[in-house]
Amino acid sequence: MTSALYLEHYLDGLESLPSELQRNFKLMRDLDARAQNIMKTIDDKASEFMQILVKNKESLTEESRREKLKQIQDLFNKAKEYGDDKVQLAIQTYELVDKHIRRLDSDLARFEGEIQDKTLATRGKSEETVTKKGRKKSKDTKNLGKKKRSASSDDETHNNTTTGGQSTKNKKQKKNAEIEEGSQDGGHLTPHPSDVLDMPVDPNEPTYCLCHQVSYGEMIGCDNPECPIEWFHFACVGLTTKPKGKWFCPKCSQDRKKKSL
Repeated sequence: MTSALYLEHYLDGLESLPSELQRNFKLMRDLDARAQNIMKTIDDKASEFMQILVKNKESLTEESRREKLKQIQDLFNKAKEYGDDKVQLAIQTYELVDKHIRRLDSDLARFEGEIQDKTLATRGKSEETVTKKGRKKSKDTKNLGKKKRSASSDDETHNNTTTGGQSTKNKKQKKNAEIEEGSQDGGHLTPHPSDVLDMPVDPNEPTYCLCHQVSYGEMIGCDNPECPIEWFHFACVGLTTKPKGKWFCPKCSQDRKKKSL
């Protein structure tokens, strides 16, 4: 699945989130307003009750006193219910947002896993292609050496047949001439192609992309001048051709969206 499909699916899931958040926040605001009104009523009734106790303590019966206290207690219970409902709504709102965050983390992990799998597959194909080319070149070199040795043997046989009586001295002179010719070439042998394949990779070569590998194949640069990675392989970011206009990597695109919110 490409990054565009991941983004499209995630945005579809976020479509209903703003309306749900707005509804929860509106309910919490209403509950808070009701609780504040009740607390104001409690203050008024408590002040009234204290004034009655101070001025008309003898005229206030026990039953009336208990009734007024019960009214105040009922108001406190009602305010507490509004507060509990507000806390529950806040918890639901947090879990709603957290659910989308967990889904985003899961999609990012899956997307990174797919990128790594594609990178490993691409590296495996590249190494297989290089190995096949090296084997073919080695085989061609061996066949060429056999042909040269065969031609040399044929020439030597022909010379021995025609001359028939070359002395040991002439053979030594020929051998010395070959040695001198080798010394003039610097005494170095031509390296075998398989030796070239076995040469170690330069550890100082820079790495790029999300896969942290060296440069190979087609690559695209991020148009964000502050991008920490800068260059990316086409396969790792789900591209087959170079897009028109400016292009930003997944991390820079996400950062730009966060800034625009």
